[in-house]
Amino acid sequence: MAAIDIGRKCVKLRGRKTGETVTVSKKIDSNFVEVTDSKGKTKRCNIRHLEPLPA
Repeated sequence: MAAIDIGRKCVKLRGRKTGETVTVSKKIDSNFVEVTDSKGKTKRCNIRHLEPLPA
C-alpha cells in the first residue's frame, strides 16, 4: 500500500461512508489519520480503511 501523507486523496473502503472520496488532513499516529470529506467535515479514520487514489 502506498504511503498515506497529508493532502493525499483517498477512498473510504469501510463503514457507512464506503466509496466516499476524502482528503487526509492530519496524521494522528501510526494507525489513524484525520480526513476531510467533500462537505468540509473532519473525522478520525483508520488507515486500513483507506485506499489512496493514483496521483
